[in-house]
Amino acid sequence: MSLKGLFNARWPGVALFDLDGTLVDSAPDLAAAVDQMLEHLGRSPAGLDKVRHWVGNGAGILVRRALAGKTDWEPARAKDDALFHDALTIFYHAYGQLNGRHSVVFEGVTECLWHLKALGCRLAVVTNKPDQFVQPLLKQTGLDHWFELAVGGDTLAVKKPDPAPLLHAMEQLGGTRGTTVMIGDSAADVNASLAAGIPCVAVRYGYNFGGSVDSLGADAVVDSLAELL
Repeated sequence: MSLKGLFNARWPGVALFDLDGTLVDSAPDLAAAVDQMLEHLGRSPAGLDKVRHWVGNGAGILVRRALAGKTDWEPARAKDDALFHDALTIFYHAYGQLNGRHSVVFEGVTECLWHLKALGCRLAVVTNKPDQFVQPLLKQTGLDHWFELAVGGDTLAVKKPDPAPLLHAMEQLGGTRGTTVMIGDSAADVNASLAAGIPCVAVRYGYNFGGSVDSLGADAVVDSLAELL
């Protein structure tokens, strides 16, 4: 099914949005926090380009990748777990101070949200970002008033690509599989949508660990959310 042009008076009734890489380019703040963490540990900074490829599976995996210096990090040994927990604490502190400082809303997002709201669509954020950082980022970027609900990485016991966060948000907003769409930028978003049985739009401008989203199986792939209008 092609979703292009189908954001109309009949559909969708509920729209679920990923946050980092879909609504907001938050990589500059995340990279700054990662680099502060690494420097505190006596390591070289990773830099923005690398961190863009590491975002998408929550703060814990981001820190694991930063410590390993690569996307495909190896399962930690016992002695590495202590380092990880120290590093995560440092990252949380740094990111709490930086969250939203240099983040910007992607082009086409506001137009899409205006259009959906005008249709009476109910909107939610479903992200793997830790709960404590979600609302501050939405508020800092001026997006908080659009969304009735935000499901973060700690809201449930599982994160995307598990379908539970999508299904939870859908049910909370009174949606069904036939009236709900997920909009995201990564394999985690698309795989969660497929597992939930919900149509999915993938955006090309996001992170997705540095890979292309075109072959992930989304119902539509766009360069801007404005293309859906």
